[in-house]
Amino acid sequence: MEMLIDFPGGARVDAHFNGFTVPTDQPAPSGDNSAPSPFETFLSSIGTCAGIYVLGFCKSRQLPTAGIRIRQTMESDPATGMVTRLTLDIEVPPDFPEKYYSALVRAADQCKVKKHIEHPPVFVVKTVVAQPQV
Repeated sequence: MEMLIDFPGGARVDAHFNGFTVPTDQPAPSGDNSAPSPFETFLSSIGTCAGIYVLGFCKSRQLPTAGIRIRQTMESDPATGMVTRLTLDIEVPPDFPEKYYSALVRAADQCKVKKHIEHPPVFVVKTVVAQPQV
């Protein structure tokens, strides 16, 4: 998979892939706060990824998804600003069958984003000269 990252103006940085654009920006005063920051987008990918697996589990068992949501909270180290703990609470309505609670957790644990954080890839960052466009 390839993504093209460009700079549409101000502090905005957008990612383009598979016909989609994911816009990002920085909060004021650095940016216009017109979109989530790249870090906020990264954090949201964890909860939404877990949500895809919870949704898939429920759909495969014809369980209703109305009223289900995931509350994601983060704790950070004040000295470094790095996230030290991330909690995903899968909130279910009172009538959701209790026998599926642990299965929902196992489903959310399959999140590919979470697995990549647990087993990070090697990062290669370099500068290359762009080829002239014809």
